[in-house]
This record gives sequence, structure tokens and C-alpha cells, in this order.
Amino acid sequence: MGLAWRSLAVVLAVLGAAATMAGAAPQVPCYFVFGDSLVDNGNNNGIVSMARANYPPYGIDFAGGPTGRFSNGLTTVDVISRLLGFDDFIPPFAGASSDQLLTGVNFASAAAGIREETGQQLGGRITFRGQVQNYQSAVEQLVSILGDEDSAAARLSQCIFTVGMGSNDYLNNYFQPAFYDTANRYTPAQYADDLAARYVPLLQALYSYGARKVALMGVGQVGCSPNELATQSANGVTCVDRINVAVRMFNQRLLHVVDQFNRLPGAHFTFINIDGIFSDILRAPGSHGLRVTNRGCCGVGRNNGQVTCLPFQTPCANRHEYLFWDAFHPTEAANVHVGQRAYSARLSSDVYPVDLRTLARL
Repeated sequence: MGLAWRSLAVVLAVLGAAATMAGAAPQVPCYFVFGDSLVDNGNNNGIVSMARANYPPYGIDFAGGPTGRFSNGLTTVDVISRLLGFDDFIPPFAGASSDQLLTGVNFASAAAGIREETGQQLGGRITFRGQVQNYQSAVEQLVSILGDEDSAAARLSQCIFTVGMGSNDYLNNYFQPAFYDTANRYTPAQYADDLAARYVPLLQALYSYGARKVALMGVGQVGCSPNELATQSANGVTCVDRINVAVRMFNQRLLHVVDQFNRLPGAHFTFINIDGIFSDILRAPGSHGLRVTNRGCCGVGRNNGQVTCLPFQTPCANRHEYLFWDAFHPTEAANVHVGQRAYSARLSSDVYPVDLRTLARL
């Protein structure tokens, strides 16, 4: 293990120790995760889909090896769970035990979107609607475990929920004209409105089933991923602005969604500005310990981004210096930065209105 890898491990160990206060209980009783491949940790393993990552070299730096995480190591929610004080990572809903439901599970599914058809060209996936339905099923089990609805509601009201949807609605829908006609039917502004309009009722369903402390994870800089750089950037370095501009329209809508939900009794919704955090990292990658921002550590073709990381492919050795692990997904090093700033905002623009550390205390 090189010095940089040791430094990364030390950062996580120190933050984890600080969060747990030398063995204290987690800051919240449970943590529930919704999202796509950025945070999927195994729910797609048993699904017939091209969107799977349960093979080497995925997980090359993760203690459990290839688990279904789309990274070399930790995802952002792994980092967040440590910072919240959980001893174990939040397990995938697929195969989770009743006892595990008490401390939270991960419902995320690679290729999933807010729109039902999003990602269908990749095969099976659990759409956001499907994830919400799985959560509702989990809540019914919690009621049985805890004895009554009031006890379940009291517990859930103190839990953290992170919801990160929308990336695939752009990557694997709007900007995939060979498979979808949404770009012909909607302007970018209309598409952002449509996504937000579809998102709200599903978030309302989470609220109706006890979710009160909810962080909406914004969509990141999709136009800066190695795949988009490889296929749509003239020099392979300059981010694809038309994609990032479209994504920011959706992120802007999420601020209004947060305000809307925070008018409801007991609701504490917040927005995590992933786009802004990535912009800050890209402005000064060296100060974040990163050197390569436009290539995947593992992949094929231009920018290592035309084809994503293949089974048993040999990845780069200096993974700690890469922003991206494969054609689409960040490295553990990048996920650590994002997870830290979601938990404890470095800039006021990182969150709206509060970070996860503050959310846990409310």
C-alpha cells in the first residue's frame, strides 16, 4: 500500500473515529439509501442487466472485493455511513435480513432513473418507483418488528435518507437519441420540469411512509465524465457544456422541491450540491490530491471512456490520483471528498440549507 493510499485510509479512520466518538452509538438509528450506480452496492447482482459491477477489477481496493459497487473502493454513501457513526456499511436491500432493516438498507439500482423507461436499453434495473415500493415493503416489516406503526414512525423520523436520482435520466435517456425520443419532445427546461414533476409524488410517498430527514443528492457533472469527453468533447478535455447546463436546470428545480417539502409537518429536506462540489474539485484537482480528471482509471478507448471497465481488465496503478474510476463513476478518492462535504459542508454552496451532520441533529 502506497503512501497516498495510507493517507486516504487514515482520513477515513480519523473521521470515522471522530464521528463515533470512541464507540458511541451512531448519530441516527438508521440510514436508507436510494439511487443509481453511483451508490448501488449489490442490488443489481441478481438482475439480468448490463449494469452490473460484481466482477474484478471493481472493488480492487474494497475489503470485500467486487460487491456490486461501481468503484475501486468506497462509494459516497459508504463514506457517509462511516461519518454518521455506523460500524458496518449499509447493506443492499436484496438479501437484507429483518435485523438489518432496523439500521437501514440501500435500495439503489444501477441504470435506474426517475422516468420508468430510463436505462431500459441496459436491461433490468429497479426504477425509483420500484425502490420506493421496496421501501414501503420494508416499512411494513419494520412495523411488524417494532410492534406498531407509532414505534416505526418514531424511529424512521430520526433516520437519514439520501436520494440521488436523475443522472441516468440524462445519460441513459435524454442524451441517448438512438434509444429515446425525449430530446425531440422536450427542451432541456421542459425536461427538467418533467423530471421534477415525476420526482415529487415519489418523494411524497417516502414522506408518507415516515421519511423526515431527507437529502436530495443533486446530479453531478455528467458532461465531464470520461464517456462524454470521449464521445462528445473535441479535445477530450473540455467538458460538454450543453449536458452540464441541462443537468443544472434539474438541480435548480430540486431547490424548490426542498422548499416545498420543508413546509410539511416534521420535514427536514436538504439538497447536496454534487455539481458544485465537482466543479470545485475540477478547478483545483491538485489541492484535492488528484492529478487525472479526464480519463477513467479502467476502461477502453479514448479517455478510457468509450467502453467501461471490462472483467479482469488491469486498471491504473495510481488510482488515488484519478477522479474517475471508469467511464462514468468516480474513484474512492473522489467519493471520499464528496462524502465528506455532504456530511460537513466545506463551502456554503455545498448544501441547501444544511449538511448531513446538521440534519442528523435536527
